[in-house]
Amino acid sequence: DGCFTVCTFAEAAFKGIGEKEAELEKLREFAVDVTLDPDTAHPELVLSDNGKRVHHVDVRKDVPDNPKRFSDHVSVLGKSFSHQRFYFEVLVKGKTDWTIGVATESIERKGELTLQPESGFWTICLRNGEEYEAFDKPVVRLTRRLNPERVGVFVDYDGGLVSFYNVDTTDLLYSFTGCCFAERLLPFFSPCTNIGGTNSAPLIISPVSLFD
Repeated sequence: DGCFTVCTFAEAAFKGIGEKEAELEKLREFAVDVTLDPDTAHPELVLSDNGKRVHHVDVRKDVPDNPKRFSDHVSVLGKSFSHQRFYFEVLVKGKTDWTIGVATESIERKGELTLQPESGFWTICLRNGEEYEAFDKPVVRLTRRLNPERVGVFVDYDGGLVSFYNVDTTDLLYSFTGCCFAERLLPFFSPCTNIGGTNSAPLIISPVSLFD
């Protein structure tokens, strides 16, 4: 891994791109094909047929209340896969509120949720169109200036790491480090409520391609 990192940065310098871009490009090579799991979706969420988009509506659908489904928190999980390291990207453009990250399979899905690592969640969020936070303990306020339109999520399971990136600027938004994972992790998405239409834009799982 060390040699791979050094070689990547050397090649990046030769191409005239910066170290941040090279680091993110390396992580993007761990991209996985994430699709949403409709069996976990809150009844007011609408998923696209291809499982790549989700948005909130005010009408509660008549769906089976299975144990996997979120009952109160407007959320949905990605389908499970087996990777020690993985990366995915989410388009958040046009939204005022969202929460993105990963969660363990055994998380509580009924009632109100506490989105912190001790409850099996590693997430960041946007609130009110301007307040970025990482749901660590304690909650960490993130800088506004990064203002991502596309968020990259990287997980190193054995390394105990969950990192979030502004894909367009390649800036690191936040990292949860020293995590102790004891079970499989699933991608976690909350488009939040549509807030009378002001937050009706969907979250979109974006295809990942390496930088030019």
